[in-house]
Amino acid sequence: MSPAIHHVRPNARRGAFRTIADAVRTADNHDEIRIAPGDYPERLLIDRTVTLVAEEGPGTVRLTPATSGVPALELSASATLNGLAVLGADPSRPLMLVTAGTTELQECDIAGGRVEVVRSASLRVTRSVVRQAALAGVHADTSGSLWLTDTLVTDIEGTGIVVSGTGTAHLTDSTVRSVTGSGVRIRGEATAEIRRCAVDGPGRNGLLVEGQAAVTLDECRLKDAAAEAVRVLGSAPRAEDDETGGVRITGGEVTGAGAAGILAAGTGDVLVTMCSVRDSGAAGISADGSARLELVDCRINDPRASGVVVRGSARAVVADTTVRGAEGNGIMVGERAEVRVTGGTVRESAFSAVHVGGEAKAELTALRVEDTPEHGIGVAERGRLTLEDCRLTGCGLSGLHLDGYAAATIDGMTVRHSRNGVTVNALGEVKVQDTRVIDVERAGITCGPETTAKFTGCRVSGAGTAGVVVAEKATPALHDCTVSGTAGSGLVVARDGAPTVVRTTVTDTGKNGLFVDEGGKGRYEDCVLSATGYPAVHVGGEARPVLRNLLVTDTGEDLSLDEGAQPEVAGCAARGVKNAVWPAPGTAAAPPAAPATAKTAVATLQSTEATASSGDTASGDDGEAEVPEESLEDLLAELGLLVGLERVKHDVSSLVKLMQMVRRREEAGLAAPPLSRHLVFAGNPGTGKTTVARLYGRILAAVGLLNRGHLVEADRSSLVGEYVGHTGPKTQRIFEEAMGGVLFIDEAYSLTPAAGSNDFGHEAIATLVKLMEDHRDSVVVIVAGYPDEMEHFIDSNPGLASRFSRTLLFEDYDTPELVNIVEHHAENHQYRLTDSAREALTAYFEATPRGERFGNGRTARQTFQSMTERQAYRVAEMTAPDETDLITLRPQDLPEWP
Repeated sequence: MSPAIHHVRPNARRGAFRTIADAVRTADNHDEIRIAPGDYPERLLIDRTVTLVAEEGPGTVRLTPATSGVPALELSASATLNGLAVLGADPSRPLMLVTAGTTELQECDIAGGRVEVVRSASLRVTRSVVRQAALAGVHADTSGSLWLTDTLVTDIEGTGIVVSGTGTAHLTDSTVRSVTGSGVRIRGEATAEIRRCAVDGPGRNGLLVEGQAAVTLDECRLKDAAAEAVRVLGSAPRAEDDETGGVRITGGEVTGAGAAGILAAGTGDVLVTMCSVRDSGAAGISADGSARLELVDCRINDPRASGVVVRGSARAVVADTTVRGAEGNGIMVGERAEVRVTGGTVRESAFSAVHVGGEAKAELTALRVEDTPEHGIGVAERGRLTLEDCRLTGCGLSGLHLDGYAAATIDGMTVRHSRNGVTVNALGEVKVQDTRVIDVERAGITCGPETTAKFTGCRVSGAGTAGVVVAEKATPALHDCTVSGTAGSGLVVARDGAPTVVRTTVTDTGKNGLFVDEGGKGRYEDCVLSATGYPAVHVGGEARPVLRNLLVTDTGEDLSLDEGAQPEVAGCAARGVKNAVWPAPGTAAAPPAAPATAKTAVATLQSTEATASSGDTASGDDGEAEVPEESLEDLLAELGLLVGLERVKHDVSSLVKLMQMVRRREEAGLAAPPLSRHLVFAGNPGTGKTTVARLYGRILAAVGLLNRGHLVEADRSSLVGEYVGHTGPKTQRIFEEAMGGVLFIDEAYSLTPAAGSNDFGHEAIATLVKLMEDHRDSVVVIVAGYPDEMEHFIDSNPGLASRFSRTLLFEDYDTPELVNIVEHHAENHQYRLTDSAREALTAYFEATPRGERFGNGRTARQTFQSMTERQAYRVAEMTAPDETDLITLRPQDLPEWP
C-alpha cells in the first residue's frame, strides 16, 4: 500500500485537516503531511514515522507552542520536518524535544527555544537555522547521533551546540556565531566529527572538550573567541595505532582568540596537524596539567604571549612547526613538563626563542631559530636540554644560554650572527660537541664562574671579542676545538679559571691566542696557536698555567709574561715566529721563560669581557708591569684619531671642558653646579659606541672625576634575572663591579618589557636608578642602543629622564670612512691596499645595503678579514711569492658583492 498524503489547511471545510495534530493522529507510518501557509499554535506529539512538509516552501508554515512552558514539538519516532518554522516564546525552555527514533529537519527555522535530543534518540539537521535560545541552541544528551549539515546556530544566550552522554555528533559545513558561551561543547563520553565548520566570536571558547570525549576537527575556522578557541580539559586517550580517541585537529585556522588559541589541560590528549593559529591573546598553543599535545606542520603567528607553552606535567611533541612573531617566547617549557621538537622554525619572538625552566625537559632536533632580541635557546633553574643539529641565527643575546642548575647535551648546533655564541652559567652537567659559532658580535663561548662544561669538536670563527672566555673558578674542558678569526683573543682565562684545553687550534686572532689573566690556571696540551695579533700566549702575574706540547707558528711572538707569572712549560715549540722564546720543533727545549727574557704584556683588566674586547696586552720593552698614568692630552688625541664621529668628538671635548670647570670649582671650595655625567649613546651597531665609552671613562679618570676609569660592559642578560628576587642582586653585582669607572649598558632599551608582560626588566631599571642616586659620584652610567628605541627607554621611567639628560648621536659611517677603517686594519696588520683595490673597496661599500643588518665598523672589519683570507688563498697558488705579494691586497681579494 502506497504512503498516503494528507493536507492541512486552517480554513478548510472538507478534504483537509485544520490542525497539524489532527493530521498526525490520522496518519500511518511513512505518510506525508502537506501543510498550507499559516500560523499553527499547537503542541505536536509525533509518535510515528511521518513527513511534515511546508506546502509552499520554507518559512511559510509557522508552528508556535499552544501552551507556555512545554515544547511545541515532541518527537518519539523517526519523523521528517521540511521547511517548517518552529517559533517559541521562552528561549530558556526546550522548543523541540526528540526522545526516540531519528528525526530529520530540512530547511527549518527553529527560534525562541532550544532543541534537545535525549535518551537514545538521533537528530539530522540540514540547511536549517537554530536561533534565539538560552543555555544552548542544540543539546544532545543521548546515546544516539546528531548530524548538522549546512546549518546555522546563532543568537544563543549560552552554548551553541552541546553533545554529552555517549552520543556521536557529525557537524559538517555549519556555522555557530553570536553565542555568549562556547560555540561547541563536547563532554562525557561523546564523540564528535566536525568538518569544514566555522565558529565566529563566541563569548567563551570556540570548542570546549571535557571528560572522556573524543573530537575530530577537520578544516574548521574558529575566529575571535573571547577565551581559548579550543579548550580541552579532558578527553579519551588517543590511540597510537588508529585514528580514534583524543582531540584531533587537522587543517583550518584559529584566529583572534582572547586567550590561548588552543589549550590542552587536565587529561586532554590533543593532536594538531597543518593548522594555522594567529593573533591569539595569550599563547598560541598551550599544554598544562597532565595533558598530551602533538603539533605537526602547524603555523603559529603573532600570539600576544608565547607561541607554544608546555608546563605542569604535560608532554608535548612539536614537529615541522613554525612559530613567528610571538610577544613572549617562541616555545616555553616549564615546571615538570617535557617537550620534543623536531624540525620547524622559531623566528622574531620578543623574548628567547626557546626557554626551558623549572624541572622541565626539552629535546630539540633540527630546529631553526631566527631573529630574536634575546637568547636563541635559554635554559634556567633545573631545566634539562638535549639538542641535535639545530641552527640559531640573529640572536640579540646568546645563541644558547644556560643558567642556574640547568643541564644540557648539545650535538651539532650552529650559532650565526648573534651577540654571543654559547654562554654557560649553569652549574649542572653540560656537554657540547660538534658545535659551530660563526660571526658573533662578542664572545663565541663563555663559561661562567664555577661552571664545568665540556666542549668537544667545536669551532668558533669570527667572534667580535674573544673566542672562548673562562670566568673565575670555571673548569671547563675543550677537546679538539678550533678558534679562528677573532677580533680579540682566542682563549681568555680569568683569575682562578682552570680549563683543560687539549688538541685545540687557535688561529688568526686580533690579539693573543691564549690569554691567562692574573691568578689564572689551567692545563693546555697539544695545541696549535698561529697568526696571532699579539703574543700567542700571554700569562699574567701569579698565573700558573700548565703549557705542554704547544706549537706556535707564523706570528710575532710566542710568549709574553707579566711579573710574577709562573707557567709550567714542557715540550712547547715555535716555528716562523719573529721573536721566539721557545725552540723550533725537533730541537732541544729551552728552559721556561721568565719575565726578564720575554716581552712583558701590560694590561689593566677590569672584567673578562673588557679583556676580550679592549686589548689583552700592550707590549713594553723594559720588563716591568706598570701601567703608565694617562694624560688628558694623550687621551683626547686618541679620541681624535678615531675614524669619523666628528660630532661625538666635539661633544666629548665640550664635556671635558665643562668637567674641568667643575673640578676647579670643587678644588676652590665652591659648590659644584648640577651636572649629570651619565650619557645616552644613540646609534646603530658598529658605530664606535663601546670604544668611545671606554675612552670616556679613562678621560674622566684623567680629569679626576673617577678613581679608576675602567669600563664594565653589561646587557639585559647581565641585569635581568629569570625569577622573582633574582634581578635586584644581579643588577647590584654588575653595578658594584663598575664602582670608580663606567657601566656601559648596550641595547638598554631591551630592559623595557612589552606592555602587559610580567618581565623583570622594570625591576632592573628601578634598581639601577636607585644605585645611581646612592653612588652618584662613584659611577658613570652610559646606556646605548638604536636612537628611537633609546628615546622610548628614557621615557619609560621618570628617574631615567632626570639622570640621562644628555645624548650623544653616533652617525653611521659613510663610504670614505669605511674605507679608512679597512686601511687602518691593514696598517695594523702589515698589509697595504693598491689604488685599484681602494677604488674597488669604495664601490663595494657603496653597493652594500645599509639595512638593519649593516654593521658599520664591524662590517668594515669583517670585509678586511675576508680580504686577507682571499689574499692568502691567492698567494698560496703562486710559485714563488715575494714580500710585496704577501702584504698587498688587490681588487680580486674583495669578497663577493653584497
